[in-house]
Amino acid sequence: MQLTFDQDVESFRAEFAAFLDENLPTEAETFERPRSVSHMPTWARKWQRLLFDNGWLLPAQPPEFGGRNAGVLQQFVHLDELCRRRIYHSFNPQGVNIVAASIITFGTREQQQRWAVPVLRAEMTASLGMSEPSAGSDLASLRTRAVRDGDEFVVTGQKVWTSGAHDADFLLTFVRTDPDAPKHKGISALIIPTSSEGVVCRPFADIASQDNLDFNEVFFTDVRVPAENLVGGLNQGWSVANGSLGHERTMMWVMLADRIDNLIADCRPRTEVERDRFASTVIDYHALRAIGSAALARAARGEIDTFSVSVLKLLGSEAEMRAAELTLSTAGVDGLRHPVTERYQPMNPDEYFASRFERYTRGVAATIAGGTSEIQRNIIAQKVLGLPRG
Repeated sequence: MQLTFDQDVESFRAEFAAFLDENLPTEAETFERPRSVSHMPTWARKWQRLLFDNGWLLPAQPPEFGGRNAGVLQQFVHLDELCRRRIYHSFNPQGVNIVAASIITFGTREQQQRWAVPVLRAEMTASLGMSEPSAGSDLASLRTRAVRDGDEFVVTGQKVWTSGAHDADFLLTFVRTDPDAPKHKGISALIIPTSSEGVVCRPFADIASQDNLDFNEVFFTDVRVPAENLVGGLNQGWSVANGSLGHERTMMWVMLADRIDNLIADCRPRTEVERDRFASTVIDYHALRAIGSAALARAARGEIDTFSVSVLKLLGSEAEMRAAELTLSTAGVDGLRHPVTERYQPMNPDEYFASRFERYTRGVAATIAGGTSEIQRNIIAQKVLGLPRG
């Protein structure tokens, strides 16, 4: 077993680390904070464009899409370096990592240049329109409809939990285009500009924040969308959706492990029970890194191991939730306080976690976002263990 990387991978990491050392924005430059995951201040756009121009935005992609055709292990050390320094490569993460990546994978050349590249160059921002009031974990039950009318689709329906929609230039939206087909077969993906007549984005607060609104409910009332905005072919939306979630989940375990490690550092166990739980959290962290590293090695060898992603997502998100709860409980009343006297650190995503209570709520959310724990267990039971559907 080799527990280190070859020289080419370490050289890749060193080159990226040197780039970060030389180009990271200062605290003064990053004073203006993003309002949502689709709002980018001028400095954040300049930072992302710099990464794009130097091939460090999405390293797996070719240079025309902000990358350098990096291999799996090189992609890992790129993300690992970002996590280690606790910085973002983009302040429109859904737009870059999911929406643009999906358009690159499934879209036409024209769509790539019209929609994906401007997002990657931070000239536009994008959000993902998936969940609905009656279709969250069971995405295939979505009801938002798109009816073909000549050279356009007419879209009617509602989305919810659409992060950053009110600040986004467009939504990659999943709609039902064949109501008579089986629910997985009648879905399509449409690019819908938020400026379109009939689109209403209504942001709402969550339990952790009443100020910086991110979640949205989005209403579509007879919205006319050019047919050329169809991504991946008519009624092929389920493949696009799986690809979109795949882009989100591929190395999610790296970020989950990083957040758990950060929670461990912030935890102050005092009682014997708390120390026992703390030890279990440390074990969870190392187990996640070990299993993730094994999956990474298989991917580097070209082996298809789709279902290990579900195992890692389940293990990591459940461990983060337990770590967040432990950190909150050991903090006592201090867990409810916002450290208002502390200055924000440049590029540090933890600025959003202004109290341990907020870290706890986001730890719980980790078991929902990117595929709920219940859905992951179903996938593991059916696809890994070969159990029948319940």
